[in-house]
Amino acid sequence: MSITAVKEYLKQFNLDSRVQEFEQSSATVELAAQAADVIPARIAKTLSFKVGEGAVLIVTCGDTKIDNQKYKAFFGTKAKMLTPEEVVEFTGHAVGGVCPFAVTNGNVRIYLDESIKRFDSVLPAAGSSNSCLRLDPEELMRASKAEGWIDVCKLQIEN
Repeated sequence: MSITAVKEYLKQFNLDSRVQEFEQSSATVELAAQAADVIPARIAKTLSFKVGEGAVLIVTCGDTKIDNQKYKAFFGTKAKMLTPEEVVEFTGHAVGGVCPFAVTNGNVRIYLDESIKRFDSVLPAAGSSNSCLRLDPEELMRASKAEGWIDVCKLQIEN
């Protein structure tokens, strides 16, 4: 019931009414873009990494990927993604619905990648594999309680 927790969490920011639920899956960037009728870059995907005994969530645009050199320079360690089980343990959300809202574990730090600032609004998941909400970058910063903006991603090059 992660989407229920996210809606409840978003009430404190008066954003709960913006949550959209779709009939179809929005579990990947491509599926979310189709469901929300936006370009994939505007999907704000939440990537989850193990750092020490805790986790880091990085919210970035759908057309980016982690730049390993930038990541290591910022976090002081190699990028190691969480397993699906660890994702649930640290965030309370299953893969496909991971978002920076209503995170259940206190040992998680949240950051927003600078790539998000390219858009007037982006669409992160809302705790389920068929949901999202539209936020401007500052609303995303406030609602996610992110520690700050970082630059650890690069654009993906499509073949």
